[in-house]
Amino acid sequence: MTEHVNDRRYTRRDALGLGVGTLTALLSSTLLGCTAPHTAEDEALYESQRAAAQGAPDADATQSATEQDLANISYDEQTIPLERNGIALHVVRTQVAGQNPERSILLAHGLTYSSHEFDIDYEDYSLVRFLARLGYAVWRVDIAGYGGSSELWNGYLPNSDYAAEDVAAAAELAVQTDGRERLDVLGWSWGTVVASRMAAWNPHLVNRLVLYAPVLRGLGATNYLDPFHYNTWEHAASDFQRKEDGSFDDEVSDPVLRELYCASCWHYDGDSSPNGGRLDLCVDQSVELIDLASIPAPTLVVCGDADPIIDLDAVNASISLLPEGSKLEVIHGGGHILMYEKPYYHEFQQCIATFLG
Repeated sequence: MTEHVNDRRYTRRDALGLGVGTLTALLSSTLLGCTAPHTAEDEALYESQRAAAQGAPDADATQSATEQDLANISYDEQTIPLERNGIALHVVRTQVAGQNPERSILLAHGLTYSSHEFDIDYEDYSLVRFLARLGYAVWRVDIAGYGGSSELWNGYLPNSDYAAEDVAAAAELAVQTDGRERLDVLGWSWGTVVASRMAAWNPHLVNRLVLYAPVLRGLGATNYLDPFHYNTWEHAASDFQRKEDGSFDDEVSDPVLRELYCASCWHYDGDSSPNGGRLDLCVDQSVELIDLASIPAPTLVVCGDADPIIDLDAVNASISLLPEGSKLEVIHGGGHILMYEKPYYHEFQQCIATFLG
């Protein structure tokens, strides 16, 4: 497996290989608080603990048959070189090892964290691996300034339009590499704004489009003077649903998965990410961010009705503006990070599988 890593990011560990018991013991000190290893010394200790845990016996957990089956599936992951406007973009292609995928799909990440967020390799949550098991070559791109792509001095540069061009460049690379005319595209959160613009501007590239937790309208006018967002583990965990007392709802999200997600955000994206997209989103709520009528491809709109980010009225009205063959799925109780919520992620995955066919 080839993986592009720079000096502030890490090589992922295989969560299934660690086992639930080992992970729980390893991460128990920070499960609820999401306290980050902010110093170099803490980072080194954190890494040494994870490395040691890989070889430690798992005393209290046995994998279910499904987990064992998943653990026996291997994946080929390649980093494919891509440059646009003189900026190196981090592009990853994943497939089930030994298969010859007949379809391709490209994933567009959200506002603050890069494309690793689709591949938290714990139990069967990973959307990347789920799609690969459906027979896809799964492509991901980190927008300029995010994750493994080249860092930028101007955090305002990658706004939604700019990001749409990055995604289009990755789509061109994917169809050329895989020998296809078109591919499917999925965007999450800000990625729905980006993916919808890319699809509208490049109808020749897109077969089907999935808008997961779409940001259809502005989130409210706010002044962001800093070109970069300050990332924390607390912010990374903010999409997970909480109880009335402010604690995480363990019935909705697995504590181990939450910690793995926060760790992945910290290691891949570090302490900052560009704010260009945030400037686009933080406008008056009357501003339309996604021109649904301009989307030429059949589109799935999927979200949870407990998502505080989305405008549910606009979502419910969206289907009338989309082309023939489109579909709306609203999952009762689901939040913004639906793909990692215990009661809902299987339904979410099935919605996508059914729509893509």
